[in-house]
Amino acid sequence: MIRKILVLLLVLNVTACAELQQVVNQLPQGGVGVGVGNDEIASGLRQALDLGIEKQVTKLTQTDGFYKNDLVKILLPEELQKVDKGLRDIGLNKLADEGLKVLNRAAEDAVKEATPIFVDAVKGITFADAKNILIGNDDAATQYLNGKTQTALYAKFNPVIKNSFNKVGADEIWANLINKYNSIPFTSDVNPDLTDYVTEEALKGVYTMIAVEEKEIRNNIGSRTTDLLRKVFALQD
Repeated sequence: MIRKILVLLLVLNVTACAELQQVVNQLPQGGVGVGVGNDEIASGLRQALDLGIEKQVTKLTQTDGFYKNDLVKILLPEELQKVDKGLRDIGLNKLADEGLKVLNRAAEDAVKEATPIFVDAVKGITFADAKNILIGNDDAATQYLNGKTQTALYAKFNPVIKNSFNKVGADEIWANLINKYNSIPFTSDVNPDLTDYVTEEALKGVYTMIAVEEKEIRNNIGSRTTDLLRKVFALQD
């Protein structure tokens, strides 16, 4: 009896998935039965991503946008965590905090370069892209954006972060930090490439915050702040 019930549930689940896919596949013919056209679906996805960029990415460009956001705060790379711990163990907490702060300040500077690249990527979303995104996971739109923008963003972020390190004196701060650490008995010298590391962490932070907004729009009807968002995302409810 239990086996029959399990088989029935499996059949129902497969049928439901097939029906959802069938509805989505019908959408290119004008959204039969749901009253949503092709252009509206693509526009709705673009609007959702634009909203995520406006609300979340902009926050990252503010002072402490990274540093005071636990979701994206840039910590030290693994090989430098011992530097942080070693300095704090001998009472140099303030110096260690300053080292963390300049990493996050560099990321905040770099993200200001992101918006034009995102805008171009969002404009390029087709109906076929939108259809797949709509029936995808909670971060499907973010993953789409990641695939379209990561290379360009890295190329933009890296020199900005390098310049930011120079501007805020990060090179000097980290030279001081590392020299202090290396003067502690029984430690070994470290000299990581912080520019590449912070660039990668800044990229992760950007996509993390866009994903936060996308998930909110998908799962919270109250976050669908326009008629278009409510109409399009009702299809996935």
